Amino acid sequence: MSDATAAGARRRLPSFGVQVLAGMALGLLLGLVARTLGPDQVAGAALGEGLRTIGQIFVQLLKALVPPLVFTAIVASIAALRDLDNAARLAWRTLFWFAVTALIAVTIGIVLGLVMQPGLHAGIDPSAARAPAASGSWLDFLKGLVPANFLGITASTALTEGGATTTLSFNILQIIVAAVAVGAAAVRIGEKGEPFLAFNASALALFRRLLLWVIALTPIGSAALIGDAVARYGWDALSALGAFAGAVYLGLLLVIALVYPALLAANGLSPLRFFAGAWPAIQLGFVSRSSIGTLPVTEAAAERLGVPRAYAAFAVPLGATTKMDGCAAIYPAIAAIFVAQFYGIALTPASYALIAFVSVIGSAATAGLTGATVMLTLTLSTLGLPLEGVGLLLAIDPILDMGRTAVNVAGQILVPAIVARREGVLDEARFDGVGPLPQPV
Repeated sequence: MSDATAAGARRRLPSFGVQVLAGMALGLLLGLVARTLGPDQVAGAALGEGLRTIGQIFVQLLKALVPPLVFTAIVASIAALRDLDNAARLAWRTLFWFAVTALIAVTIGIVLGLVMQPGLHAGIDPSAARAPAASGSWLDFLKGLVPANFLGITASTALTEGGATTTLSFNILQIIVAAVAVGAAAVRIGEKGEPFLAFNASALALFRRLLLWVIALTPIGSAALIGDAVARYGWDALSALGAFAGAVYLGLLLVIALVYPALLAANGLSPLRFFAGAWPAIQLGFVSRSSIGTLPVTEAAAERLGVPRAYAAFAVPLGATTKMDGCAAIYPAIAAIFVAQFYGIALTPASYALIAFVSVIGSAATAGLTGATVMLTLTLSTLGLPLEGVGLLLAIDPILDMGRTAVNVAGQILVPAIVARREGVLDEARFDGVGPLPQPV
């Protein structure tokens, strides 16, 4: 097929956003069919397993690209930032806006927890309480900063009926630290580092091409992921924790529909244009429930909105590990108040100040770990609340995690866009003319 024919075929296809929406609608339908048939029926079990497998493969493809993309992008950004006079200012402004938006989000969470009182309207048995397997601590921040090895690889071994199973995972925060060190060293040694920087730039271009190919599969991946979520979880578990789930989703809605648009408008940016460009990453975060898995798409969305590539390569990966308005601000605030109300423990004004402090600073302390559960345990332990309260909320965590991750991803694009606009480096023509994601050749 010639390039002209291929381009014509692409033009006849619906826009990327329409394809994604169609995929989500199809996934919802397939998930409802699988849930109606039930896991005991052969057809229902096969459909559910098929959706789960396709969704897992899609997320694995994204996650496989994350370590090399983050490493090569940050090394390239260090090389590019050396030519910018305001590189240090960009970094500090990014951290400042991370803190500001987190503080606004946690304030909303605290207010909703006090007004809606979800812990007093819970129809769950206290026997469901149990301590989580993993918890967060302030020492995790220091340990998470220091790479265990050059690639930031961690290994865990679990005993199963078939024997011991070892799982390898990447600590993105450690990869960021290692990449910053390598990039700074390459720049520092001058001419001798140029061949390495040229090779890194070539590798980055290669991984970006692979990313475009994976992004093209997003409609299929979205259909499988949302179908799997509906088939596995449904909405049955929400009945006992309806007040808690309602408070969390109301908080998420207030942040993404009111706070973020207000911040954008206050900085001279169109909220509609922003969400048009950020939508592919936001919806993928919603269905995949993984900020790290969505990271390549999040960075691409930031660049499409006019954020300079050198700055986006630094700010977005950092945000994916430490900028979590959903998981690290709204959710732990409401959940901590829920646990206190459920056990009849009175919180003082100092307690609410601690919740805010942990939400603004604590996400960095758990950046080397995963999941909102770890952030919640850090909040509960700081307040002296029973960690067993986490077990009360686990039944609906996957449903809540979809909304939390979508807000996380939106914030990870929002802050670089605002900082770039305030520092005069945002490509405003590109922001105003944002279009669909680029299609791979």
